[in-house]
Amino acid sequence: MSDSPVTTHDPNADDTPAEASPQEQKKMEQAYAQMKRKMSMEEIGKKIKHKVMVLSGKGGVGKSTVSTGLALSLAQQGLSVGILDIDITGPNVPKMMGLDGQRLHVESGRIHPAKGHLGVKVISMAFLLDSEDTPVVWRGPIKLGAIQQFIGDVEWGNLDYLIIDFPPGTSDEPLTVAQSLPDIDGMVIVTTPQEVALLDSRKSITFSESLKVPVLGVVENMSGYTISGKAPPGSDIEIAAPAGKTLKTTANDAGEFSVTLDIFKKGGGKLTAEEFGVPFLGALPFDPGFVRGGDDGVHRIVSEPEGPSAVAFAAIVAALQDQIIEEPGAGLEII
Repeated sequence: MSDSPVTTHDPNADDTPAEASPQEQKKMEQAYAQMKRKMSMEEIGKKIKHKVMVLSGKGGVGKSTVSTGLALSLAQQGLSVGILDIDITGPNVPKMMGLDGQRLHVESGRIHPAKGHLGVKVISMAFLLDSEDTPVVWRGPIKLGAIQQFIGDVEWGNLDYLIIDFPPGTSDEPLTVAQSLPDIDGMVIVTTPQEVALLDSRKSITFSESLKVPVLGVVENMSGYTISGKAPPGSDIEIAAPAGKTLKTTANDAGEFSVTLDIFKKGGGKLTAEEFGVPFLGALPFDPGFVRGGDDGVHRIVSEPEGPSAVAFAAIVAALQDQIIEEPGAGLEII
């Protein structure tokens, strides 16, 4: 006789599975949405050939100006380009791209980017604000959730390049993007020549090691202001320069002269790149036209495509493309 316990079925017992509580239902819905977003991020990563992060350790160095300039210069080559503005609390890219006041189009649960100059696609928090004076007062987790949504829920289509513009510093935003978007090619560090900005740019370079994302190069912005003019041919010109210096030059046979003032010093970006063994992509001039263009929504590359600033950007983009490997890189694992 077996000692196994005998089990009996109560015909009156209710075999219907218990319904999930509202809290459990919410958790399941969140897990499902996160799974869908993760799969979407992986698929989007395959459609975007190259992904470039643009960072600066310090604010006010012209990072958004460089991001938009890189995107527009690439678009001038006939490439398909997008800009992802990750600066949630201080989004400026739409204004620089002449997209002030526009709203994003949503269809079938997918967000469609706005299109700026030269067909560059743009996603930014600015499109979701009631007005440009509306502050975004979000704690970290909400902000990071919005970043993941900007990546996973956007219908970018096929892109040759995605330029990702970050807020200043080395914090959650670049870490979230590096963990969410596969196969990032690398980051561009933007600095100005003075030592205070260089100190923070060095932190960004070191930060790249923790992200396992290579530094594609350093860009020195506001590198010098060129004064041009006319004088009698062969005449000597003296111009008062910063730090009590005097710059001297001579007018050519046509009576033309030019001299460059190093308003914020010069060469610090290149020295920093050499010190850390990373590429120096080039220097951009101090151009007041960037200020006017940023306010008017017409980037210097658009208003003067053959001007000195556009030529400088083209050289930096060529150096950047030399650093990018055509085969997909090995980014951080998506978690």
